[in-house]
Amino acid sequence: MPPTPTQPAEPTDPSSRRTDRIAVVVNTASRTGARALPYVVAALQRAARQVDVHPAHGGAGLAGALDDALVSEPNLLVVGGGDGTIGAAADRVAHTGTALGVLPLGTANDFARTLQIPASLDAAVDTVLRGPVVDVDLGRVDGRAYLNVASLGLSVAVTRRLTPGLKRRLGRFAYPAATLAAYSRHRPFAARIELSDGTVLELEDLMQVAVGNGRHYGGGLTVSPGASIDDHLLDVYAVEQGRHRDHVSVARLLRTGHLVDHDRVHHLTTRRLRLVTDEPMEVNLDGEIAATTPATFEVDRNALHVVVPADSRAARMDGRVSP
Repeated sequence: MPPTPTQPAEPTDPSSRRTDRIAVVVNTASRTGARALPYVVAALQRAARQVDVHPAHGGAGLAGALDDALVSEPNLLVVGGGDGTIGAAADRVAHTGTALGVLPLGTANDFARTLQIPASLDAAVDTVLRGPVVDVDLGRVDGRAYLNVASLGLSVAVTRRLTPGLKRRLGRFAYPAATLAAYSRHRPFAARIELSDGTVLELEDLMQVAVGNGRHYGGGLTVSPGASIDDHLLDVYAVEQGRHRDHVSVARLLRTGHLVDHDRVHHLTTRRLRLVTDEPMEVNLDGEIAATTPATFEVDRNALHVVVPADSRAARMDGRVSP
């Protein structure tokens, strides 16, 4: 059960106006959203002058809830849910004066993990009210924003098997269960990666291509050891089909991101690329199948103001736009 509301401390930055107007959107269909909502509202109301609450009852109600929440142009939009919910909100407030506060109430919570936002609801609310606001990048696929990773191949089949019922029953173990089921029916594909400098990479017999904006995805996997959400780069990796023992050795490296060093994995960093496959393929954006190849991927630098814990190492290049 959520903790009992306590009086939050004042924001660390006395010039912060984040508590003048707060809008709250919680996806009550997310893993812990319905139980968390009363606590979140009570805690924020004790700290803010104005709190507007807009519950979203699943994905169908999310767009309307976000529209209503942003009418008042709040200083802070507090969003509770999984990565799909957070990503939809991030797309709405990108390049605006509204900061995003994240409450990790979903199954994977990879964006929160990247930002080092605590899993405890009490600590996450405290972060929203007290933490510094930093600038981070968004990824975009044909203009559609994503936070963590856009991918195609095996990951799309996994997403199709990650039903709400499976997530409720297995929690974070739903991801490996869905992966094993998808793996058994995977068909390899070919892809061409076209970079903005004219470089072209032709690849065949692929299992998956992933284009990472953030650091974590898939319930705690790591894009690469050096991946960052504000380095103004996309981390791209393509995994060849190979033999069964290759799959096992790659899988062992997914948590740390050192799969990019495997001889069956191609890895590069770029700001923009176009991806063409031998036949049109669906693209998974943070758990939502929302694009189709051929597609253009690019980084939207310093697009989002987001609240992080004071000790977060997620925004090492905060506010800087590299040439």
